Amino acid sequence: QVQLVESGGGLVQPGGSLRLSCAAAGSIFPTYTMGWYRQTPGKQRELVASINSLGSTNYGNSVKGRFTISGDNAKNTVYLQMNSLKPEDTAVYYCHRAQLIYDYWGQGTQVTVSS
Repeated sequence: QVQLVESGGGLVQPGGSLRLSCAAAGSIFPTYTMGWYRQTPGKQRELVASINSLGSTNYGNSVKGRFTISGDNAKNTVYLQMNSLKPEDTAVYYCHRAQLIYDYWGQGTQVTVSS
């Protein structure tokens, strides 16, 4: 089993920044993909950004150029730096880790962008 502990959500004004962190613990396998998805009521969960154990990244179209994902393999932690936040970025953000044939999810952290 793998546990994912998220932190860093909150309330921010439009144009502001937030940094999310997700630390993985438990049965860690060195080859993985980790990332963030987000979901709003009535909509499907969508990919925000992901990074794999080789450092390759992938971003959702709506966040390209504004969000940056990075990872620290030694700490089993990924970070999502979110800049130029917009009201439409408001959602519950979920950390995700895929390793071997398994998928793991965090409990989610609320990000609200509002003035």
